[in-house]
Amino acid sequence: MSRTTRIMQCAPEDVFAVLADGWDYGMWVVGAARIRDVEPPWPAVGSRIHHSVGLWPLLISDTTEVEEVEEPHRLQLKVRAWPTGEGRVTLTMTPTGDGRTEVVMEEKAVSGPATLMPGPVQDAMLHPRNVEALRRLAYLAEHRVRSAG
Repeated sequence: MSRTTRIMQCAPEDVFAVLADGWDYGMWVVGAARIRDVEPPWPAVGSRIHHSVGLWPLLISDTTEVEEVEEPHRLQLKVRAWPTGEGRVTLTMTPTGDGRTEVVMEEKAVSGPATLMPGPVQDAMLHPRNVEALRRLAYLAEHRVRSAG
């Protein structure tokens, strides 16, 4: 499993607001090339984002589905990216008590060929991408606060 943490200069509600807009998914998820559809009522359990990953002309169309949600503190997703398999991504937002939020992103392969890789290898591949994803998520969430203030 890969575990990545970032402190964001905003409340958990600000982070969750970005996560709750499925059309923003392609702006913070590294590798998402485009969003094709967002099923209402995203992010309810069972709703999906239809996305494409990769670079043109080698795009793979797949989906991400909400498995669990506890607004504004937790969102668990099943991410499909065949032919590599499926992964589980859990985002947890915890207020730090000083107006900031600790965001933890945990990801692991749950089916397909990627599960054959040992945990440390998965982490070595996922962690750099997830550092960048949380950086992008922070830009979006923190911008919401600056724009509203």
